[in-house]
Amino acid sequence: MIHIILVHPKMPSNTGNIIRLCANTGAKLHLLKPLGFELDDKKLRRAGLDYHEYAHLNVHDSWDDVIHCLAEHKCNKKVALTTKFSKPFYEYAFNESNDEGSQPNQQDNIALVFGSETAGLPEEIRTDIGEENWLRLPMLPDSRSLNLSNSVAICLYEVWRQLGFYGDQGKSVGYNKLSSL
Repeated sequence: MIHIILVHPKMPSNTGNIIRLCANTGAKLHLLKPLGFELDDKKLRRAGLDYHEYAHLNVHDSWDDVIHCLAEHKCNKKVALTTKFSKPFYEYAFNESNDEGSQPNQQDNIALVFGSETAGLPEEIRTDIGEENWLRLPMLPDSRSLNLSNSVAICLYEVWRQLGFYGDQGKSVGYNKLSSL
């Protein structure tokens, strides 16, 4: 299970896109308040189209609530996506178990934690996750950041790829048409 945590998201269109992404990949989405929009925001619903009913969405009042929820889901790996003093995302092996001597497990629960579009991740959350789990996506040196929904999509699909696209059965709409070309 892959968990996506958005800390204080500000833009409803980004969150709507991420709701749709999570609905299509089976990832669980967690939103940490305060949010920069209402959950019934028109832009949020438009970006998420009709995928809201298929997404697993939790809204949390505090970081402690997020940690408690992840513990209930036996989430054994948390990483913070940040540009501050981090290592490259693609050098991190998500398919390795934390338990010494265990084999990589497609059932590992992994949390990808993203900060808001305007402020990034608060220092106390980065500290709680631990510097060894701070990751960044590659960018040109003069770039500040990528769009939040694009970053989540890149990261989610890379983690899912490393886990063998667990759950995908090749039955998505249009798949058979594409494979017959």
